[in-house]
Amino acid sequence: MPASPSTARAINDRLALRLLQQEGPLTAGQLKQLTGLSRPTVADLVERLGAAGLIAVVGEAGEQRRGPNAKVYGIVADRAHLAALDVRTEGVAVAVADLVGRVLAEASVPIAGDTGTGPALEQAVTLVERVAKEAGAERLHTVGIGAPGLVDPSSGELRDSTGLPEWHRRLVATLQERLPEAWVSVENETNLAALAEQRDGAAQDRDTFVLLWLGHGTGAAVVLDGALRRGASGGTGEIGFLPVPGTTALPTSTDCEGGFHSLAASAAVVELAAEHGFSVDASEVGVVRAAVDVVRGAVAQVGQEEAESLDGPAPAAAFLDALADRLAVGVASVVAILDPGCVVLGGEVGQAGGAELAARVRDRLARMTPLPTEVRATTLGGGAVLRGALLTARDRAQEELFEPGGVGRPDGGQGPSSPPPGRSVGLSRPWR
Repeated sequence: MPASPSTARAINDRLALRLLQQEGPLTAGQLKQLTGLSRPTVADLVERLGAAGLIAVVGEAGEQRRGPNAKVYGIVADRAHLAALDVRTEGVAVAVADLVGRVLAEASVPIAGDTGTGPALEQAVTLVERVAKEAGAERLHTVGIGAPGLVDPSSGELRDSTGLPEWHRRLVATLQERLPEAWVSVENETNLAALAEQRDGAAQDRDTFVLLWLGHGTGAAVVLDGALRRGASGGTGEIGFLPVPGTTALPTSTDCEGGFHSLAASAAVVELAAEHGFSVDASEVGVVRAAVDVVRGAVAQVGQEEAESLDGPAPAAAFLDALADRLAVGVASVVAILDPGCVVLGGEVGQAGGAELAARVRDRLARMTPLPTEVRATTLGGGAVLRGALLTARDRAQEELFEPGGVGRPDGGQGPSSPPPGRSVGLSRPWR
């Protein structure tokens, strides 16, 4: 059946907005060419979207021709402001952006492990409010949060996880209370990092891949046919609990020590480096920074060792080989079950290892499995979580504002359509 006039208008409006979001400012003529719509139809939708406050004239085309220059239309970026949070066990980072995703302000604050739940929450929420003020945002439309732990697929709420501070679980509800007009959602940090790598990073050409997170701990995100897979309880990718050879014990339901975590988490990387003669003092900079520094230093030394053709042991190469051996054990297990075709070594340590470490893991993997698998290094590193949280917030805000009800509602689509107070909202739709 043919679409009704109102449905057709809504479809055309949404198409035009998506093109403006993807391509940037466009003239009416360019919109006509890209959409295939008639000139009168494009003129109508431009007028309609302008009246709704979603697009505005942002300039004129620079073409040299007779008559007036064509107006260039763009999305009104300050129509909505978004916040993204990267929540770690040791602190939180916040970025505030406009509707097209341009970051306007960002900051971070450390939160000590012995900080009480109340004070920790106040530090985190105060940081969000301060960064929003610095960005010139009077109110926040959407807040996206990336946090370690399991997100319940049925409720979208962060589940209680042993070893994580309680302020993590209470942060969503606290933010919703302080920002009652905002839509607040939470997602596992590794899943958000995978989203960022697929949109802007190392997996842009892949609809199926696995991201192996290498940071303070380990984790994996599984993307199959363009969709994130969470599992029945939200635990897909909890690779730290994977029983592997090379450890002295087995993991338990409450502790991943003895699993892959014991081979590849930052503390394990620092210990491995010490075994290969590297002097590492994690007490000065923290275990993640220490792991990053020693891996990055080893990568830098490998070229020098090869150039000098050392006859004796080459500590940097030996350390990277040993680390690649460990990582390949976990990667091979994932590949045997999922056959993703591509694995991205993510997180701060994955970025420090770069192509050098990725190549070593790839070579070992090729000897362990018949399934052809690319191994790539992250291009976003630890910043992928914040980037992924911002992308999800932008998607949510644009869904709200660009949908037919968003253009025509009495409030002009500026606020979320009744977010449930105190409840988080997980991602539910495919990314692409």
